[in-house]
Amino acid sequence: MANYIAKSIRLTTGTITTALILTHGIARADAVLDWNTVMQSTVASQPPFPQARFAAITQVAVFEAVNAIKKDYKPYLGTITALADASVEAAAVAAAHTVLKAYFPGNSATLDAARVNSLAMIPDGPAKTSGIAAGETAAVAVMAARNDDGSAPSAFYLPASSKPGEWQPTPSCTAVGGAFYQWRNVKPFVLRNADQFRLDDPPALSSARYARDYSEVKSVGNTNSAIRPQDRSDVARFYAVTSPVAVWNPVARQLGVTAGNSVAANARALALLNMALNDAAVATFDTKYHYRFWRPETAIHLGQSDDNQATDADPSFTPLVTTPCFPSYPSAHATLSNAAREVLEKLYGSRRRSLILSSSAAPDITLRYNKLKEITADIDDARVYGGIHFRFDQEAGADLGRLVGDYVFKNSLGSIRACGCEDR
Repeated sequence: MANYIAKSIRLTTGTITTALILTHGIARADAVLDWNTVMQSTVASQPPFPQARFAAITQVAVFEAVNAIKKDYKPYLGTITALADASVEAAAVAAAHTVLKAYFPGNSATLDAARVNSLAMIPDGPAKTSGIAAGETAAVAVMAARNDDGSAPSAFYLPASSKPGEWQPTPSCTAVGGAFYQWRNVKPFVLRNADQFRLDDPPALSSARYARDYSEVKSVGNTNSAIRPQDRSDVARFYAVTSPVAVWNPVARQLGVTAGNSVAANARALALLNMALNDAAVATFDTKYHYRFWRPETAIHLGQSDDNQATDADPSFTPLVTTPCFPSYPSAHATLSNAAREVLEKLYGSRRRSLILSSSAAPDITLRYNKLKEITADIDDARVYGGIHFRFDQEAGADLGRLVGDYVFKNSLGSIRACGCEDR
């Protein structure tokens, strides 16, 4: 659990910028890290799961361009060639700019200005020119590999029955039904398929575990709960407005600075992180729409229908934060965040650090952490105390996320020196 500092909370809409600041070290110039910040700001207009997709495409393109020059790691596509003396900084700038401008043409002026500023810091000459060419080539290749990846067109789910346990539309839903139904069919970056780690069934409605977790969210997740501590209320609101991409990319940037990473190592770390976030989103929607388990909001309103004498109904129950319009099991934020945590702990270890997490969407809240696992623990509390998930949703999401993160780390972008592979 985070040490908590807050005066009040104000929820805002629009672009969310999250800053994670380590108390040790000052950021140095690094085009990979700089353009990861640009990426995060640019994709923030999207819902969390498209954010993860765009982030992964951008960071894989940056990695592929930088790695074509440095050849420190096994490539993702392996089709990009570059001169060994090409500028890795120019390659990173060009790759990120090309991807982001292609997907977000409305941001062209801002992106073009950022490109000019970044490239102005690199001396003109053949190295710069070659780096730009490598970056642009990598961007086009990675975007082409993601064409027709299943992320579009949008698809929605309407339940065929209203039996107890079956997901039903909640007040945030439109008439078309559950959102991101197509996301279970999105092509993963690294996983073999979406159902590779599909979870077992959620707890039976008649079980003691279901009753326990039902009672918890009913007690602490109601908007007018008298037993929810203020810090848990603010954690719930904070993570309701801060997506996994906006949490974990700043974490990775600052960990890279503290570790003294090279440009190539930062490119790899950010590619692994964002591929894990994307693939975790695909995996979570596969499980969500496979089981189509109801949300606490629905379950508590209809508690008399579940044949569990320990689950009393409360038709007046209203969650503290708005229930997302898709099934409950497992928690998407838990899945994505634990995939991210797994990758970052494999890269940087799990030792204590002094971390501060803040967001412009919740400007009066600052959360202090010592370990990455404390962030995921707060995310778990945030969804339960926010009234939108059962505790078993969080635990299942954590299990799924760790499996995804571990697989992504072990099966992509490995070190050439460590594996004894030939440079290619």
